[in-house]
Amino acid sequence: MTPHMPAPRMPARRVLVAALAVSALLGAAAVPAVASPSAGGRHAVESDGHGGFGSQGLYFGDGARLDYQKGVAVRVLKGVFEQGDTAVVDRFVRTDYIQHNPFAADGSETLKNLAAGVHQQFPEAKYDVKRVISEGDLVLVHSNVVLTPGTRGSAVFDIFRFQGGKIAEHWDTGQNVPDTSANGNDMFSTVSWPQTEQPGPRWLTAYNKKLVTKAFDRLIVDKDLSALDKYWGTEYHQHNPNIADGVAGAREGLGGYFRAFPELAVSRKRVVAEGDLVAVHSHYVNAPGERGQAVVDLFRVRNGKIVEHWDVLQDVPATSANDNTMF
Repeated sequence: MTPHMPAPRMPARRVLVAALAVSALLGAAAVPAVASPSAGGRHAVESDGHGGFGSQGLYFGDGARLDYQKGVAVRVLKGVFEQGDTAVVDRFVRTDYIQHNPFAADGSETLKNLAAGVHQQFPEAKYDVKRVISEGDLVLVHSNVVLTPGTRGSAVFDIFRFQGGKIAEHWDTGQNVPDTSANGNDMFSTVSWPQTEQPGPRWLTAYNKKLVTKAFDRLIVDKDLSALDKYWGTEYHQHNPNIADGVAGAREGLGGYFRAFPELAVSRKRVVAEGDLVAVHSHYVNAPGERGQAVVDLFRVRNGKIVEHWDVLQDVPATSANDNTMF
């Protein structure tokens, strides 16, 4: 379908509620989802005493290292958020952990305190992980975070940077899941074929990352709607709840957005890709002088065309509990 769709700005209060809902657990952002290095690695690992990577470096084949990072990221998120597990923080998060969530301070101790507090207040909270990708030292996790059973919760993207086998840095965006959708798709499902949440083969990563980066820059940064004809597939599925399905929906939605904000400036911060999934983390500023929004767009590519898109948008707040910015 089409790329991201910076839909009409979400009310700041709703975004704030979503951010607060997950910031407590994300304060340091990681949770255990048992994933140890795969047995297929080409080399042995120098143990750090916890079954992870030693501080001397990574000794797996690259695929095993990426799988290890993905497993650790999920394990930390679930451990902290669902179980209030502080031991998982000691094991997998660096003490000098750098936090970009504006509602949490730096350091692993903050994360441990938040883990205990969130678990006490929301004992039935679920960090429902939908898809995970890893490239280089980065891991991106797309989740539905539900603090109270029976509610829709929030759509959340977490990005983690690893160093020496441990989580060293974290960025995230969170948005409340709305009651309705303009396209009939929820914010998490996979509609395009094959209907799997797993990324495609890693040999596709470099090609698809280059394609999506070019498409994103032309459509979103340069505001050139003709990019939809070149890079988007006729079967395009949209998960942004404010934009209609298909290329036509993207053209109408983005066209209206660009006309409403002629001075829109989008700066791409980082791109994380694996197989057929490519995520772009960006700063959208609708008009000069505004703080703007932190946005993560996730695209699925098939046969050289973008066929599906998910995103999360969060207003950048006026103040932050850390000195880092959201980017």
